[in-house]
Amino acid sequence: MTSEYTKPLPRPMSEERTRPFWDATKRHELVMPRCKTCDQKFFYPREDCPKCLSNNLEWVQVSGKGRLHSFTIIRQPANPVFIEDVPYIYAMVQLDEGPRMISTVVQCDIKDAEIDMPLVAVFDDITPEWTLVKFKPA
Repeated sequence: MTSEYTKPLPRPMSEERTRPFWDATKRHELVMPRCKTCDQKFFYPREDCPKCLSNNLEWVQVSGKGRLHSFTIIRQPANPVFIEDVPYIYAMVQLDEGPRMISTVVQCDIKDAEIDMPLVAVFDDITPEWTLVKFKPA
């Protein structure tokens, strides 16, 4: 963890709705909503299931394992505070449980990134309040 993190922090659109996710990341666990009506797991968190529109939801822990579904190499960041990080892999990760997540791939040379490579979640404690989910090669 960096002592003075100077980059933008996450700004959830709904703190209440996403609180279980952020609390779990602090414990280095990956959780997501699951519909108790149709058993659909989904990500990003929302009020209703995207499959059956039920609001009968719960949070469940998932494995953090997945595959690289799609990616791009960021060479020029949209925000200049990330210039020291380029180049980096901005990715869509297909989790083994079904949902897809947007994140970054770390501990991987950009020339080694390839579609369908196995990944596993890692947790970056950027401040005492915030932990980010990233992925690395499995």
